[in-house]
Amino acid sequence: MQDLNSFRQETREWLEENCPPSMRTPMPEHEKCWGGRNCEFVSEDQKLWLERMAAKGWTAPNWPTEYGGGGLGKDEAKILREEMAAITARNPLNSFGIWMIGPALLEFGSEALKQQHLPPIVRGEIRWCQGYSEPNAGSDLAALQARAENRGDHFIANGQKVWTSYADQADWMFCLVRTDTEVSKHSGISLVLFDMETPGVTARPIRLISGSSPFCETYLDNVRVEKDQVVGEINNGWTIAKYLLTHERELIGGIGSTPGEKPLGEEAMAAVGLRAGRLADEVLRAEVAQWEVDFRCHQLTTERVRDEIVTHGVGNTSAMLKYYGTELNKRRFELLVALKGSEGLSWDEQSGASQWLRSKGNSIEGGTSEVQLNIISKRILGLS
Repeated sequence: MQDLNSFRQETREWLEENCPPSMRTPMPEHEKCWGGRNCEFVSEDQKLWLERMAAKGWTAPNWPTEYGGGGLGKDEAKILREEMAAITARNPLNSFGIWMIGPALLEFGSEALKQQHLPPIVRGEIRWCQGYSEPNAGSDLAALQARAENRGDHFIANGQKVWTSYADQADWMFCLVRTDTEVSKHSGISLVLFDMETPGVTARPIRLISGSSPFCETYLDNVRVEKDQVVGEINNGWTIAKYLLTHERELIGGIGSTPGEKPLGEEAMAAVGLRAGRLADEVLRAEVAQWEVDFRCHQLTTERVRDEIVTHGVGNTSAMLKYYGTELNKRRFELLVALKGSEGLSWDEQSGASQWLRSKGNSIEGGTSEVQLNIISKRILGLS
């Protein structure tokens, strides 16, 4: 305990000295730092904050130090999160590399792949995207048809991926391809990695009803993939894909409890005002209070799961976090639009109305809510 107290004090002092004041404010969506070869920082402070945190390995605090991570235990990592939250410190790096492919590489990747990819991920030098869904393979992901033909020391990949988040801005892709067409659909799948600048890779943005365009269609036309860029064993990609999905669902589940956002209660007070020290609108008061209670319960559950991950992994609990977190997020934006009345219908890509529309997609991406409920009922509750 004394060691943890010392670590907390050292962490607090380090953050106070190294986190720029401008990085201690709520972070709008358009100011998130995704890193990558073509990263455009919103300020010098943002660049400095990333460099300092990456040098400590604290962009991936739980990862081993030999791969650039912080080497922190679960208690130390929790203290770091708490101390960052205490000063409203921004997340220095948003990264599918840290959230998804990194854990898969740590679990299944060869030592060469770990050394090649993990340190640049920690430093924010490479931005990743995920090649999973296809036009005819969404919730039934194992029905994917993108193929990679064995050409000796490499594969030639052909096919189409869809809903590829930020593919037009990414540097590398982790991609599921079928490497054996003679076996059952859950077999013969491999997880491969390739540079998005490889000849034959084309990404085209898909414009959404919310007005933004985070998703893309991605086309693979005779794309060369080196054999040493296969994660795990060839034809054993489905096992790795499922493992990676648990981390993706945990990530999406956190959307309902994002630190740094203006509390819903403050939004409500600014919109409808107070009467006798309480929110003036009685109906909205009850709904906001219920949301705040549910929000806190979700945060505590997420912390409990994070404590268990070290020994048990995320596993099927990720379905629970994903389902409830996305429902929380949808309720939050429904309340924000209601609080602002007619002003809530104003339109731009950062408005409440556009974000309300975008939140509906949270219950589809990463596996629909129906799929998550099936996992919860069968794998957690043991129902038949």
